[in-house]
Amino acid sequence: MANIKVTMQLDDLSCPSCMIKIQKALSGQSGLSDIKVLFNASKIKLNLDDTLNDVDQIKIILNHLGYPVQRVTVKE
Repeated sequence: MANIKVTMQLDDLSCPSCMIKIQKALSGQSGLSDIKVLFNASKIKLNLDDTLNDVDQIKIILNHLGYPVQRVTVKE
């Protein structure tokens, strides 16, 4: 397996700066592309190369930023 589409549901984002903070943190990670942080829906959509990174690592990053992941949907 290589590229998968991942959607992560977060708690409500309180301001647009949260969106920028998440975008910056994830854009520096290997294996992630087409990262979209959807402020109004409090979701993150991205493409993940699971040979370079994994969902659990992304969840750890988001938890450290203060944005716990509520639900993850993966499509191959």
